[in-house]
Amino acid sequence: MSDRVKVDIENSVATVMLNRADKHNAVDVAMFEALIEAGDSLKDAKSVRAVVLHGAGENFCAGIDVSVFGGEGIGAVGDKLMNPRERSPANLFQSAAWVWQEVPVPVIAALQGVVFGAGLQIALGADIRYASPDVRMSVMEIKWGLIPDMAISSTARHILASDKFKELAFTGRILSGSEAEETGLVTSLSDDPLETAQSLAREIAARSPDAIRAFKRLVNDSWQADAPASLRREAELQLSVMGGANQAEAVAANMQKRAPHFRDPEP
Repeated sequence: MSDRVKVDIENSVATVMLNRADKHNAVDVAMFEALIEAGDSLKDAKSVRAVVLHGAGENFCAGIDVSVFGGEGIGAVGDKLMNPRERSPANLFQSAAWVWQEVPVPVIAALQGVVFGAGLQIALGADIRYASPDVRMSVMEIKWGLIPDMAISSTARHILASDKFKELAFTGRILSGSEAEETGLVTSLSDDPLETAQSLAREIAARSPDAIRAFKRLVNDSWQADAPASLRREAELQLSVMGGANQAEAVAANMQKRAPHFRDPEP
């Protein structure tokens, strides 16, 4: 895997780090590819029960690396925009954010410093976002005469009202941590977002992986569906976990007042 992104797995929690601190973790083509490779590697990692996503150094991600606009740059980028990846609805650039929705376990982003443009869109691909109070966030693509196009049309609609989304994208305005929390861009603020994310990941890792994975699928499949479709999906996923070994173990552990011992699911 490219040194642009590092993945460490310990006690069923995968920690994924954007690793260009000297460039404020700006996203070049190699970083796009490394993020996708990291996400793909976790899709079938049956022992992983939660993922923490963060940036090296003082910033999560400053956005697109200007090198993308030079050399072969914009022409090569344009050629790839209309080509979805194999087994995914997302193209190469969308996948750097969308792949975290395709990972079957919860992905928790820890945000600090600047979270601009591509960085914000990557963060929106996570299921939960914790940010430091002094974080700065922006839908910044308008600065480059572009629209935000890294799956944000799917990820942000669960989070932002359309008028608020338009305002942020039209202006590229930089939000403070409190503003980001108020608009819903972050789940909550934390003085130590990485530790908060890791603590939640450890808590999730102690729960039934069958139920955790099924609930992520339920929300992703049903949040924008009509009531009949979402109710049916809810019942289907409940049937998939009910009576299984991990559900039985959850009941037994509660009845016996002990910590549960869950099995890793099959890929």
